[in-house]
Order: sequence, then C-alpha cells, then structure tokens
Amino acid sequence: MSFKLPALDYAYDALESSIDARTMEIHHTKHHQAYINNLNNAIKDTPWENKTIEEIMATISTAGSAIRNNGGGHYNHSIFWKMLSPNGGGQPGGDLLEAINSTFGSFEQFKEAFSKAAATRFGSGWAWLVKTKTGLVVTSTPNQDNPLMDVAEVKGTPILALDVWEHAYYLHYQNRRP
Repeated sequence: MSFKLPALDYAYDALESSIDARTMEIHHTKHHQAYINNLNNAIKDTPWENKTIEEIMATISTAGSAIRNNGGGHYNHSIFWKMLSPNGGGQPGGDLLEAINSTFGSFEQFKEAFSKAAATRFGSGWAWLVKTKTGLVVTSTPNQDNPLMDVAEVKGTPILALDVWEHAYYLHYQNRRP
C-alpha cells in the first residue's frame, strides 16, 4: 500500500483566524508530504507495505525508527486535518460534552488540562484527548508518537489532537509558545 497526502476539506486560508494560510500550505504540502514520502520509502518491499496505517501504529514497537517517526507523522497529521474546520470550535455537545464534564468537571477545566498538556510538552510532540478503556484522558506524546501506538503511555482512540511541533505555528507566532 502506498500512502497518499489526503486532500483538505477546506482552503488553506479557511482557518486564518487561528492558523495563517502560508503555515497551512507548508504544513500540509511540505511537512505532511515529507512524512508520506519517507514512510513509503521505509516500507517499500517489506511486510509493512501491505498494512494500513492503523495496523502499523498498533505494532510500531516492531518497526524501525523511520517507520515509527514517519508513520506517526502521517497518521497524526491525517487526523489533525480532519479535526480542523472553518466552522468549528466552541463547546461540543451530546455524549462527548457529558463525558468531558464527568471526567474533568467542566468544559473549561478540560480546556485548561488540554492547554497544559500542549504547553508543557518539552520540545516537539502532540497533545491529545483520548478515549481509553476506562474513559477520557488528556495526554501528550513526544515527536510523532500517538495513543494508537503499542508503545504509548496512554493507549486509546484519539478524539482531539494538537500539533505542538514548531512547524505548526512558527511562521505566525515565532517563539511565542506558552
């Protein structure tokens, strides 16, 4: 299986109030594409070549660092783009809000916990809201690791992801990371 860059459901300038168009374009067409190119090269002519990205993540401890880093980069960015929307933001509703309130006390307290996970991730990585076997958890992972990986400290299904690598914000915000 050869992985491909997923198309975005919105224009690069659609998130301008939060993420500028130039950052989006470079992030998507250069950074994400590089993860895909490197992943495809790393899995070529190996047993990994016929696996889905989720199958690769689930058994990442048996892969080399090129597959781990680039596979994680591809998976993480693919779900990140889907979580962004020009009409998004604000408080969720339904079962998710109920689970957030039950776990964190309120949506505001969840936002504080999520922001803290992102801001305190030393170096590069990701902040996550994860559905685990026991409920919701806020966590962060280094580099391109994610909660689907068998090596993750907190394992589960990502519900929300935030890229805290410098390439995700540096053109607009420079070094002003909290």
